[in-house]
Amino acid sequence: MDLNFTPAELEFRATVRQWVRANLPKDISDKVHGALRLSRDDMQRWAKILGKQGWLGWGWPKEFGGPGWNAVQRHLFEEECALAGSPRVVPFGPIMVAPVIMAFGSPEQHRRFLPGIASGEVWWSQGYSEPGSGSDLASLKCRAERRGDKFIVNGQKTWTTLGQYGEWIFCLVRTSTEGKPQTGISFLLIDMKSPGVSVRPIILLDGEHEVNEVFFDNVEVPAENLVGEENKGWTYAKYLLSHERTNIADVNRAKRELERLKRIAKAEGVWEDQRFRDQVALLEVDIVALEMMVLRVLSAEQGGRQSLDVAGLLKIRGSEIQQRYTELMMMAAGPYSMPYIHEAMEAGWQGDHVGAAHCAPLAGTYFNYRKTTIYGGSNEVQRNIVSQTVLGS
Repeated sequence: MDLNFTPAELEFRATVRQWVRANLPKDISDKVHGALRLSRDDMQRWAKILGKQGWLGWGWPKEFGGPGWNAVQRHLFEEECALAGSPRVVPFGPIMVAPVIMAFGSPEQHRRFLPGIASGEVWWSQGYSEPGSGSDLASLKCRAERRGDKFIVNGQKTWTTLGQYGEWIFCLVRTSTEGKPQTGISFLLIDMKSPGVSVRPIILLDGEHEVNEVFFDNVEVPAENLVGEENKGWTYAKYLLSHERTNIADVNRAKRELERLKRIAKAEGVWEDQRFRDQVALLEVDIVALEMMVLRVLSAEQGGRQSLDVAGLLKIRGSEIQQRYTELMMMAAGPYSMPYIHEAMEAGWQGDHVGAAHCAPLAGTYFNYRKTTIYGGSNEVQRNIVSQTVLGS
C-alpha cells in the first residue's frame, strides 16, 4: 500500500491551491482563521464561487455536472480549501441530499433539484432528528399521509442546523406503522415556503442561533417529491448518513486548527511548558493517525478494492479530536478564553484591549463542539455499529 501522492496528484494539488488562493475572499478567510461568526452571505458567497467553477459538487460524477474527480483528488481539494481558510461547505445540499437524489431519484428530480444545488443558489436543510428520535432515528413520528397525488405532513423536526435559512428540506417521514419501524419510513423533499411550515430558533449555550425546531402543520407535498419508493426511506437514510459521518471526521479542518492551537499557545506564553506541548504532541499524533486512516481508505478505493465500512470509525475519532483541540485552546488562553460577548466581538473590542483578540471566540467554539460526539449518530451508538460491521462481533 503506497500512501504517497503521485506527481500527477501533487500537480493537481498545486492547481487547486492556486485557484483557491486567487478566488477565496480575504474577508471570509480572515473570519475562518480567527474562528469568527460567518454570516449566511459569507457561506453562500463562497458556495456560489465554487458553483461557478463547477466545484461545489466536487464529489459528483461528470454525468451529474461534477468534475468527476477520483477519491484522492477530492481529498486534496478538501485539504487545500481547509488550509486556505475557506468555510466548510454547508453539507446538506451537495454532500448529503444530492448523492441520494442521484442514486435513488427520478430523472425529473435530477433535472429539477441538482442544478440549484450545484450552483449554490438553493439552501437545503436536513429533517432527520425529532424530540426523542435522534440516534434512534427509526422511532421517528413525523407523519406523511398519502392522499391522491400529494402527501399531508404533520409533525416536528429538531436540531435543524441553519434551518432559518432553509429553502428546501429533505425529511424522513413515517408513511406506515406496519412491520418493523424501519420499514415504514419515506424520504420526502419539502419546499420550506409551503403553508404550514414554521421554524422556531433554539439558542445554544454559546448564544448562537445555529439550530432550530421545524414544525409541519398539514403541509401539502406533491407526491412527485418522494425520492425512490414509499416506505424505503430507511435505505436511503443509511446511504446519506455514511456521507455525513465521513464528512464529520474532517481531518483537514483538524490540521488547520492544530496550527491555530500552536499559534495561541505561543501568543499566550505556554508553548514553553513541556507538559502542555506533550498534550499538543499527543493531539498531533491522533490527527496524523486519522489522516492515515483516511488515506488507507482512499488507497483501497483507488485500487478498486472494497474498503471496510469505516464511516462510523472516522466519525468517532474525528469528533473526539475536534473536542480535544477546542479544550487545549481554552487551556492555553486560561481566563481570557471565558468572556464571550457577541456584540463586543462584532464591534472589534473584546480581546483587543488586552492584546488577546485571538482568545475571544474560544469559549463559544468549545461549547459548540460539545455536539460533535452526538450529532450524525452518537459515538456510543457508532461504536456498536463498528463492532458489528468492522470487527464482526
